Amino acid sequence: MKMNPRCTYCLLSRVHFQSRLSTDDEDLISKTIQECLKVLTRHYDPEAVSASVATKVHRKCYEVLEDKDPYAVTKKLINQAALKVLPVAKEKIYENNPDDGELFRRAVLASVVANYFDFGIMGFDASEDKFEATFKKYFEHGLDVDDTPKMLGLLQDVVYIADNCGEIFFDALVFDIIKKLGGKLTLVVRGGPILTDVTLEEIKEFEIDKKVDRIMTTGSNAVGVLIEEAPPELLEAMKNSTLIISKGMANYETLSEHNFGPIAYMLLTKCECVADDLGLEQGLSVAKLMNYP
Repeated sequence: MKMNPRCTYCLLSRVHFQSRLSTDDEDLISKTIQECLKVLTRHYDPEAVSASVATKVHRKCYEVLEDKDPYAVTKKLINQAALKVLPVAKEKIYENNPDDGELFRRAVLASVVANYFDFGIMGFDASEDKFEATFKKYFEHGLDVDDTPKMLGLLQDVVYIADNCGEIFFDALVFDIIKKLGGKLTLVVRGGPILTDVTLEEIKEFEIDKKVDRIMTTGSNAVGVLIEEAPPELLEAMKNSTLIISKGMANYETLSEHNFGPIAYMLLTKCECVADDLGLEQGLSVAKLMNYP
């Protein structure tokens, strides 16, 4: 996905948000925004990939703040909030003993709804106290774009590219179904802390690694998957997979620039720019299969 003019103020809003998570020093916050604005000015281009520019801006932000993970405390709170809602999701998924197709659809739906766990997006309220009610509302509504029937036949060798903390517990519900149906599963997480994205640290802390066949990283703390920073073994795994599942908007922003496939984008269209790029409305629950003959 290419850079949109709207990305600029949303990105700076995120810089301000995470700077305030890191420090109360208003001078340092001001300096951080100034330095990030310089990076944004230098790299902004309508032909640039949005997440690539975002990566440069966030890395500068962390550098100026001298904070390698401004979201460290926030991620723990997100995980706590998610774990409270997880039993509700399990109950909804397995209610009335659904067949395999319906079971997979429900697990995907729960995982997509859990993409709501994303703090710091301008104009998007992901407060913990609203999550259970919001989860139930979105779950009852169902998927607005539902390609799960087509995905169901492609689960033999899945590369699953994760997104945020919190939602990873709901992703694990999808892992359970894929394994139940006999699929092989490679989980991909960020190579270092960036935003609220899940890393190997959380995967091992909550023993999610035991639910998959192997784990890889994106090779860096880039926003999304920057192919130029990705390990060769990851690119090989993606090329040889029967299905890539890409969670969240940042992964879409980067991977949509390439021809990997079949690839299923599973996300909420929280961002107007991402929604437009997908040809969809904002605020939809999406499991969209692309690059599939």
